[in-house]
Parts: sequence; C-alpha cells; structure tokens
Amino acid sequence: MNNQGPQPLLGLRTAIILLLGVLTALSAGTLTVLAGGAVASGILAGGTAFATAVLFFHTIIA
Repeated sequence: MNNQGPQPLLGLRTAIILLLGVLTALSAGTLTVLAGGAVASGILAGGTAFATAVLFFHTIIA
C-alpha cells in the first residue's frame, strides 16, 4: 500500500528559477515605466527580461 502524499507539481530547482525570472521581469518592467516608458514598453521589457533570466539562471544553477 502506497501512503505517500501527492507529488509536487514543480521541483525545487524549477520553482527557484521561475521565481527569479518573475522577480527580474517585474524589476525590469517597473524600472522601464518609472524611467518614462509606456506601460506596453514595460511589459515588453519584462517579458524579454523573464526569458533571458530563466535561460541565465538555468545555466548557472546546478
């Protein structure tokens, strides 16, 4: 009989990488808007920063 609880949806490494990507995206988007850019520019900057950060943290976190 298997009495283990449900398995986590994401592993710890994946969760940390995605969290760091989201934090990077929010920072980049906020700084873009505060610097005088349009909200759409902030969203685009945040999306680009998220993708770049996820790739970066994926390579450096073992």
